[in-house]
Amino acid sequence: MTRRPPLRLTGAPSVAVERPVCQPGAVPRFEPFTGVRYAEQLPLVDVTAPPYDVLSPADRAALGARHRDNIVHVDVPLESDGDRRYAMAGDVYRRWLADGTLVRDGQASFYRHTMRFADETGAPRATVGFVGAIDVVPRGETGDVLPHEQTTPKAKTDRLDLTRATETNLSSVWGLSMAEGFPSLLALPATVVGAFTDDDGVHHEVARVLDAAAIARIRSTIGSAPVLIADGHHRYDIARTYQSEQRAAHPGAGGAYDLTMMYVIELAPDALFVQAIHRLLSGIPATVDLPAHLARSFTLEPAGPVDASFAAAVVHHRCLCLVAPDGHGTFLAPRAGAFDGLRDLDSLRLEAALDGVAHEKRYQHGVDHVLAALAAGEAQWGVLLRPVPIAEIRRTATEGALMPPKSTFFAPKPRTGLVIRPLD
Repeated sequence: MTRRPPLRLTGAPSVAVERPVCQPGAVPRFEPFTGVRYAEQLPLVDVTAPPYDVLSPADRAALGARHRDNIVHVDVPLESDGDRRYAMAGDVYRRWLADGTLVRDGQASFYRHTMRFADETGAPRATVGFVGAIDVVPRGETGDVLPHEQTTPKAKTDRLDLTRATETNLSSVWGLSMAEGFPSLLALPATVVGAFTDDDGVHHEVARVLDAAAIARIRSTIGSAPVLIADGHHRYDIARTYQSEQRAAHPGAGGAYDLTMMYVIELAPDALFVQAIHRLLSGIPATVDLPAHLARSFTLEPAGPVDASFAAAVVHHRCLCLVAPDGHGTFLAPRAGAFDGLRDLDSLRLEAALDGVAHEKRYQHGVDHVLAALAAGEAQWGVLLRPVPIAEIRRTATEGALMPPKSTFFAPKPRTGLVIRPLD
């Protein structure tokens, strides 16, 4: 069981194990690069894929069967291939370069990536940003590329072994820019090089920014303020390890490994769509009446049968929702004064309310997945949380603190395979 004290507004934040403070005068370096992309005749909808860390084995199999050149054949090596799977992935990547499946662009550029979609209420939304190469800040040094939440333990050798074998950044870290003037960048001239709608109904458009003046504006604007890592903390950490290895092998010589690929958008409510990451609770002793215990901190109101619409219902009711194994819910409205001094995060309210109750927790995105886990007996209770407010994300970043693990789920996810950044 993991217990974490709440992050409070006053004094040293107890959840934040480090404070990634910016070095005065430091600015992130954000550079164009000469990318590798699929040949024009290949259908991007069939050869690109969601990020590796959201794919199940079944997802990987389906994508691999969908097209012989789907990026998962490189980005998600099969465990059944054993210790050779990374070398085999590297061989596939180099074969695709040799036979024209993948083509290296003729000059360095930024890549504008637009994602248009409907949110959970059906309202049209758009996420627009630029893919470029950003500073890799070595461990122990301060800089303006900052984490925004603590990370949970995860095996890191997989991505490192793949980076070594392919000598590429296959997928982007996702960054949030705090720069003034970011919206004006979206109107800069760019040449569309690919567009498609994925199976989730998200329309993707990729355009290259080739104009020298436009490149200079993007570089200077994004490089003028801190960039917060929204998604891909582990990928950024792998870039640090790879950089350290390369610096040890090539003393005094810088290289492409001193930067890593990042998709940067503006940290603003109309530019960013944040979904909640819910909780699955287990290991609670049979003697504990969980609703009664939570009633000390929340007022309880029956919510009836829970369905996918509850992602919006908890926001509308300004509360959390406890979900029983039978799929029925109970709204949890914070009692006045119960959480004074806590940050505006449902995850911290829940942890404070669970104080004194032995439990284990898992993180689960999507109401349907929570209901499925409860129906399968994989947890005793589910708790639906509200998304973290954008203002709280910015506030936490400005203060140099870290949110608890699994606080935010940014959506939709950029596709892997739209552009690859070589490190050779």
